[in-house]
Amino acid sequence: MRVIVAGMGVQGAKRLSAAGADAVATVDPVREDVDYKDVRDVPVDAYDAALLCIPDEPKIQLLEYLLSNRKHVLVEKPVLSTNDDDLIGLANLAEKSGTVCYTAYNHRFEPHFMRMADLIKSGRLGKIYSLRMFYGNGTARLVRDSAWRDQGAGVLPDLGSHLLDTLRFWLGQDFDARFRVRGAYRHENRSFDHVVIDTADGLAIQLEITMLSWRNHHTTDIVAAHGSAHIESLCKWGPSTFTHRTRVLPSGRPPEEAVTLVQADPTWDLEYAHFKELCAKTPGTNSLANDLWINRTLRDLAAQAGVHDLVREGADT
Repeated sequence: MRVIVAGMGVQGAKRLSAAGADAVATVDPVREDVDYKDVRDVPVDAYDAALLCIPDEPKIQLLEYLLSNRKHVLVEKPVLSTNDDDLIGLANLAEKSGTVCYTAYNHRFEPHFMRMADLIKSGRLGKIYSLRMFYGNGTARLVRDSAWRDQGAGVLPDLGSHLLDTLRFWLGQDFDARFRVRGAYRHENRSFDHVVIDTADGLAIQLEITMLSWRNHHTTDIVAAHGSAHIESLCKWGPSTFTHRTRVLPSGRPPEEAVTLVQADPTWDLEYAHFKELCAKTPGTNSLANDLWINRTLRDLAAQAGVHDLVREGADT
């Protein structure tokens, strides 16, 4: 498969490395060491698929262009719009053109996230009572100094989309819940740089996302009827540890199984291989139903916090 990589920032460099010899051209409107300045300048017969690592605002328009020209697309998360019809239209376009439109959530390929999915699916945890996740990095200043990143709802769509997608990865694609904002802060940035949300009813879920964690970090804690499961950090920030504890009745210190990984981040290569397999075996498929749920959830949360455009609000101030 011949691919082009559009947007040669941090994510674009990772996607280019994962694509290896499949990459036939790079695109970036600013950098000088690329082959083209605009995706629409690349001859359409020169490639089969595009890896889009671009800002949120032009994604919809560029997806329409690529799918209309029968190109498979991997687009970095999230795919945002103020209008559901945009995403529904993209899904219809992908199906009609027989192309794959895949939104990349690379944490689905994190070894301990996959281990958690398998454990939940096995039923060994039993009924889940509570689920808490923290995801933090220290990018507040980089975002504030960026020409385009410090706008809209900030960290909410940026990191919040990852955690919402992870909920569906672990709990099933039909998972849904009513979330509420417990705190949305602009400590250093114009957009939100620290947000805490939880569920209003049903399964007790709390998600905390921030750009103000000076050491990048992730934790997950799940407490269930038959035990608990915990993730401490990601491979890219390793070491990363997964712990499964089995409940002792009526009470007592639970036996535990722990796995600690010290390795390079495998998610980019694994996700690219998954994308290639989708293109080869299931053309015409897309992940836009998941995007639609994430988009609606993020829009509702942003509105609760007083922001009505996830992408551009505050861009001109």
